Amino acid sequence: MTKLSLIMPCYNEENSLKEIVKRVFAIESKSLQIELILVDDCSTDKSLEIAYSLSKKYSHLKVLKHMINQGKGAALRTGFMEATGDYVGIQDADMEYNPEDYKQMLIPLQEGKADVVFGSRYLRPDMRRILSFWHSSMNKMLTLTSNMFTGLDISDMETCYKLFRRDVIQEIAPKLKENRFGFEPEMTTYVAQGHYRVYECAIHYTPRTYAEGKKINYKDGLRALYCILHYGAPTAPLPMQFLLYLLIGGMSAIANLIFFMLLLAFHIPVIFSVGIAFLMAAFVNYLLCIAILFRHKARWNNAIEMLMYFLTLLIMGSLDYGVTYSFMWMGLSVFWSKCWSTLIGLIGNFILRKYLVFPQKRILPEI
Repeated sequence: MTKLSLIMPCYNEENSLKEIVKRVFAIESKSLQIELILVDDCSTDKSLEIAYSLSKKYSHLKVLKHMINQGKGAALRTGFMEATGDYVGIQDADMEYNPEDYKQMLIPLQEGKADVVFGSRYLRPDMRRILSFWHSSMNKMLTLTSNMFTGLDISDMETCYKLFRRDVIQEIAPKLKENRFGFEPEMTTYVAQGHYRVYECAIHYTPRTYAEGKKINYKDGLRALYCILHYGAPTAPLPMQFLLYLLIGGMSAIANLIFFMLLLAFHIPVIFSVGIAFLMAAFVNYLLCIAILFRHKARWNNAIEMLMYFLTLLIMGSLDYGVTYSFMWMGLSVFWSKCWSTLIGLIGNFILRKYLVFPQKRILPEI
């Protein structure tokens, strides 16, 4: 007997709740027992009332509730730690996904080949309902970006259907922070960082429109992109980290120019405006590195971290000055000397920030 725990976040799904719960328990068999943990995220319709009535009908249905609305990710975290099955999956409370697909997704886990299985909406060769081109394109773009940062080669990162060995998901769950749909890229990042064995399985998908109750929107897409960068960048391949640092450097350069022009507008002497603008842009760079690229307080406390940061500024400022004048001494023009020193400075800044200012803690393997 295999026990499968399915976590169902629910927010205002009174129209579909009865039918989807029925479909979930319909996949039970002599060899498969279902534990359904329904987490009501402070619904304002009759969803919670319906859930309680269904729990009387289905003995393996457990209902949990949030007193305030927190989002899908928060509801999943609540459910994950309550699961008791051999394997743990995710089931939305709408009718977009078919629980029958979990039978196929269980196979690589039961055979000991996988630790995590993603259900992909884009592997099926047969018919599908056509909806928004832009919504599908956004999903595929986010999946591609996620793959570039995680090193995984999956076709559908944003899929709802993810299935885990229970020990795997309960090891990951305490790390999770995203309350809404940022859960998907955050979870995928931790799966990649944990070096778990990942399989994909084709699933059926019948999407609903926004008029039919779909809740995800463009803001969730932007948040998902941020989550890919924020959670994935520290362990991404070095070329991806450096490309992202170029973006951060470009934003800092723009900030430098804006601060410089503002200071001049307030009649601050040029000699002071240059120095102040540089320091303010450096601080912007520091904040962006914390927010996106390198994890804050990776090894140092705040005081040492700031000391290392100012040491980096001193080293790179001296290097910039020395390299520029060295190239000029070798006969290069001022323009090209500055270009080469800037390129060397970008590489040097990246290396010092990664290994000096924000060094990652080493996690020793368990013996």
